Amino acid sequence: MIEKIKSLSKDTLIYGTNTIVGRFLGFFLVPFYTNKFLPDEYGIITIIYSYIAILNVFFSIGLESGYMKFSSTLEVGSVKENFSNPYFIVIANSFFLSTLIYLFAPELTGVFQVSQDYAYLIRYSALILFFDSIVLIPFAYLRLNNKAKSFAGIKIINISLNVILNIVLILYFNFGIEAVFISNLISSAVTFIMLIPVLRGIITFRFNKGLVKELIYFSVPYIPAGIAANIVQIIDRPILKYLTDDKTVGIYTANYKLGIFMMLIVSMFEFAWRPFFLNNAKDPDAKKLFSKILTVFVAFASVVFLFLTVFIDNIVKMDLPFGSHLIGEAYWSGLEIVPVILFGYLFYGMYVNFMAGIYIEKKTKYLPLITGLGAAINVISNFILIPKLSFMGAAISTLISYFVMMAGIYIVSQKFYKVNYEYKKIGIIFTSLISVTAIYFILNSYMEINWIIKIVFPVIYILIIYFTGIFNRNVIKKFM
Repeated sequence: MIEKIKSLSKDTLIYGTNTIVGRFLGFFLVPFYTNKFLPDEYGIITIIYSYIAILNVFFSIGLESGYMKFSSTLEVGSVKENFSNPYFIVIANSFFLSTLIYLFAPELTGVFQVSQDYAYLIRYSALILFFDSIVLIPFAYLRLNNKAKSFAGIKIINISLNVILNIVLILYFNFGIEAVFISNLISSAVTFIMLIPVLRGIITFRFNKGLVKELIYFSVPYIPAGIAANIVQIIDRPILKYLTDDKTVGIYTANYKLGIFMMLIVSMFEFAWRPFFLNNAKDPDAKKLFSKILTVFVAFASVVFLFLTVFIDNIVKMDLPFGSHLIGEAYWSGLEIVPVILFGYLFYGMYVNFMAGIYIEKKTKYLPLITGLGAAINVISNFILIPKLSFMGAAISTLISYFVMMAGIYIVSQKFYKVNYEYKKIGIIFTSLISVTAIYFILNSYMEINWIIKIVFPVIYILIIYFTGIFNRNVIKKFM
């Protein structure tokens, strides 16, 4: 079992190298944008990208997940058919939707909550959506076939090119916010070109009716589920704009993006987790293995949460070259939301872990219900809390939604694929984490704590985890 966990850890690190490098390159754009654009200008960018995230679901129609499920088992059709059938469906669907959005961009500005002056940005968005959709299945192919290094390399090139183009267009050619979309479009198109070699030898034009039927049945629930999941992640920004203004949206989004540090952990794990549990589902000790993995994930993520919660002020306000900061000083009023977002991502990581049961037992029909409940609660709580708490209300709504989704998928997954998780250990982890975090916030409200003393809090927490037996010396040695 330990060897398999180490194997998962290895794949997580490979994907993590890509994710960490890629995300930090991408995150570099946050201080760049917040030091170059006013909060209301940054707000316009984030609003449009919020709708791009929602539209992505309609473009992919869940076929990436369907491909990974059926290609891993080959229940129906050949290897080539399992790749080509969903791939050509995604291409045709994406081309149709992109054409509609491109042609009717002026009429869609109201839907995107921007003025007609920004219709050209919606046209860029239509092209970005097309290229981003048609690379999903080739990327899934690389993941499923353990080509993590190729996956990581292409992703890093994509993000690096995007960052370079942003810098060149904004600093040297004095472009405005359109540079963000032009850079994204070019890097997305280049990514597709780099993935063309993947298509060689695996493309077939044979149509397998039985396979397509199974794919649609499995994947269609991902459309409402994906929409709902994206609503949880981004609907707070359109609602925040509706109830406040572009400036508030810009401040909120810049600080929300500081959650990248926890999102990195979850993303690293998620990329490796899905192919891992699919490949190990038939192992007689699979459930025991999955139980241990949840404990390891929660323990590690909780340490990251506490460290970032304690040091986020120091990290953000430290001086960077050219008199800049991690995010511009005009955005610092939103730093209070960061711990809330970090904790929300921790719950999302548990949600990803619990998804294994639904995926293995092909119970995806429950996903729309679970994510839909999270989305509904998110929308309702945003409208209730934002007028009272401004962007903190939006952050709390996100946290509540992730908790509800995590609880929902746990209940359903346990019904069809019961796993005896290490509840006592997980309980100790959360009790210790909440206690140490609460003590920190109470002390910090009475006095200014310097960074040297702040180190004490993560250290105390790690010692609690160690001496309560969550991870003793013998367990640690096995992972080395």
